[in-house]
Amino acid sequence: MARYTGPVCRLCRRHGEKLYLKAERCFSPKCAFERRPNPPGPRPARRRKVSDRGLQLREKQRARVSYGVLERQFVRYYKEAVRRPGVSGENLVRILESRLDNVVFRLGFGESRNQARQIVRHGMITVNGRKLDIPSAQVKEGDTISFSDRGRKSEHFKYITEVIKAKTAPAWLSLDAAGLKGTVIAAPAVAQGETHLFNENVIIEYYSR
Repeated sequence: MARYTGPVCRLCRRHGEKLYLKAERCFSPKCAFERRPNPPGPRPARRRKVSDRGLQLREKQRARVSYGVLERQFVRYYKEAVRRPGVSGENLVRILESRLDNVVFRLGFGESRNQARQIVRHGMITVNGRKLDIPSAQVKEGDTISFSDRGRKSEHFKYITEVIKAKTAPAWLSLDAAGLKGTVIAAPAVAQGETHLFNENVIIEYYSR
């Protein structure tokens, strides 16, 4: 399974905005973006004006990096969003939010999407009682996400048991903190996604040209 394995703090600096890719570190003084907000690499002699196409590319890259999706898969999501009825931009956000690793992150079972992806890949998550180790799997309304037997024996499960009470799930998810399981009760709402970090309509325009 292809994924980005480089330094994630470099991504925040490259895109000029804190993307919260390293959980608690992003809120601490150790955050690389707080210490060095300038882009990585040598500084240019003069600032270049970014074209409209460049601004669209920046929005697309910001969304892709936030959800940990590589380009080929992101293009597939765009094509699926266009095929579905309704507003293409909202469809794209719903597809991204419905990824299993994102739902695990939204429920608070993982401190970041990278950690949530690892939890899923290690077979620690079940969907409707069956183990599912594909981070990109799409969950649907009515699906129940919980820890597998292997997950409940892990040290991570013990940690989550202690901190889950401080977590708040979005309105489209129902979290049972005592049983450490969550249920998808509605379609993801665009306002509850990562749209504060990117403009989904600009991304549609980027691919439509």
